[in-house]
Amino acid sequence: MKTIHGLLAAALVTLCSAAPAQRLNPADVFQLELASDPQISPDGQRIVYVRQFSDIMTDRNYSNLWMVDFYGANHRPITTGKFSDTSPRWSPDGSRLAFISDREGSPQIFARWMDTGQTARITNLENAPSAVSWSPDGMSLAFTALAPAKPPRIAELPAAPAGARWADPPVIIDRMTYRFDQAGYLKPGFFHVFVVPSEGGTPRQITSGDFHHGGPGVRATGDVVWTPDSKSILVAASRRPPKDLEPLDSEIYEFSVTDGSMRQLTRRRGPDHSPTISPDGKQIAYLGFDDRYQGYQVMRLSVMNRDGSGSRVVSTLDRDVASPRWGSMDTGIWFLYDEQGNTKLATHSLDGKVRVLTGDVGGRAFASTSGGFSVAANGNFAITHTRPTTPSDIAVGSHGSPKARLVTALNHDLLADKRLGEVEETWYESSLDRRKIHGWIIKPPEFDSSKKYPLILEIHGGPFANYGDRFDMEKQAWAAKDYVVLYTNPRGSTSYGGEFGNLIHHKYPGDDFHDLNSGVDAMLAKGYVDPARLYVTGGSGGGVLTCWMIGRTTRFRAAVSAYPVINWYSFVLTADASPFFVRYWFPGMPWDHVEHYEKRSLLSVVKNVKTPTMVITGEEDYRTPISESEQYYQALQLLGVESVLVRVPAEPHGIRRRPSHWMAKMETIAGWFDKHK
Repeated sequence: MKTIHGLLAAALVTLCSAAPAQRLNPADVFQLELASDPQISPDGQRIVYVRQFSDIMTDRNYSNLWMVDFYGANHRPITTGKFSDTSPRWSPDGSRLAFISDREGSPQIFARWMDTGQTARITNLENAPSAVSWSPDGMSLAFTALAPAKPPRIAELPAAPAGARWADPPVIIDRMTYRFDQAGYLKPGFFHVFVVPSEGGTPRQITSGDFHHGGPGVRATGDVVWTPDSKSILVAASRRPPKDLEPLDSEIYEFSVTDGSMRQLTRRRGPDHSPTISPDGKQIAYLGFDDRYQGYQVMRLSVMNRDGSGSRVVSTLDRDVASPRWGSMDTGIWFLYDEQGNTKLATHSLDGKVRVLTGDVGGRAFASTSGGFSVAANGNFAITHTRPTTPSDIAVGSHGSPKARLVTALNHDLLADKRLGEVEETWYESSLDRRKIHGWIIKPPEFDSSKKYPLILEIHGGPFANYGDRFDMEKQAWAAKDYVVLYTNPRGSTSYGGEFGNLIHHKYPGDDFHDLNSGVDAMLAKGYVDPARLYVTGGSGGGVLTCWMIGRTTRFRAAVSAYPVINWYSFVLTADASPFFVRYWFPGMPWDHVEHYEKRSLLSVVKNVKTPTMVITGEEDYRTPISESEQYYQALQLLGVESVLVRVPAEPHGIRRRPSHWMAKMETIAGWFDKHK
């Protein structure tokens, strides 16, 4: 079997000798494969990961489990077929692997014996499990799942006559959050922690009450952590009223596996979650902050004693800490954080010392933050790795030798004969206050600096998020159509500190205009951008800023706003996370601050729009409901502005549920710009 280095060398030879080289095409989404959720074995010698792929005949996304040795050998599938196999988790002794799969219908927990390859279904659940976790003694598996509740009832309705076909009865809703993006309309019930014997049996519910367990938020299913003695479970939950009106408020609890008795370990207003316990069982690290109801608040790492006493913040890092995992007592707490658009893997000692091990962690096909890691007791680790020209792969390293080393090359067959656009880092000054703004430029393949190219300004969503030096399928596809693409991190973006992130607190969209407009000016100064062919697009928060840009300047020849918010008043009353938006993005309820909501509304500047504009949104988008896009489209039509509304059936936020829809999104946006060249 070829080594990973041999594969990459062969790919490079093929790339250099291709005549002529092909360019990336949106239809290549059907060939793209992505690695996620790397899980290193307890002895640090094998990595199991989720390999995501698409099928062009069924137009569906699937995933199987693959395994590779720490040194890159024996790369092979563990599962196969058009199924969703996810969440692999090694047993403590490395002899078995638990995972979730829908291969027998609904998602269930399966176990595989690694020596024989035998697989058995462990559960027969009504609702899908998540957050699977082995007990340290290997005897049990914990997981979270929806515990159904009876739907609310107001009246007793007569039964239909025998043989009659009546319509479905009315649905009664009595919860604040009744639908959620990706999940749709929610079933009655709450997420709870269950335990099942690792060799199969009847799951037993450990947590109780009308509360969600598994992390902050309505549908969050965060880590379920066993204590070293296998007698208790640590989990985050929001058990304090008014739970629906305080979406970030959660505490960490310890539940006895024997009788479900509960002990609350943290006590403050704010999101305490993601617990991880030290190997000796004496200390618990976790994430959180004292809630100030700001749009952006830096997520801090804290440590407390096992009984909840002695809590203290140990992280002085002015960046969000994510995914903490306690390694050995010597290596300390492992975690991820973003630094200027690049995701780092680091360790944190109890005396406050941070050691950066490696960067370039990422696990999706677009430039926003993502990725995962796992660590073995001997200090070996596995990460998902990405670079601007490399989609997600698996890389490994060790605490003593942390430089990451690739052990997979999932897309070398796809990209070997593709010429990608060169990605160039850029910094420029905002015209507002001379702040340095960070961004990246993708140039078309075979770029010629003596030519004039059209420019696409692409704006990230969030808005509290970041772009970075990561592979991005959409932007590369547009560069392949001879567009220069600029994407930046304007004020409000994460990975530059709390002060920078909160520059847009209670005034978004606002001064971002100057940061973005200055980026276009900086591109024009380079001499290879045609000032008569400027275009702007973005999704979600980027869709908001797209409309904000064309409401304040006519310099763009065409615009595409993807799944935007248009009317903040209607948005906070229809979006899936209304309590969060109204508490953290605004000073209060819309009827108490009408002028404030109106000032930030995109309808406040729509009368200035002259730019031909397309609005595209999924019909099952519950994060930024399609009614927002419809309002903007109708406003543009009333004003006589050239405009189109594109509705994508059965798609949630992001328009990537079906590969053909993702492809159509890229082609439609480019087609709108091509039409206005």
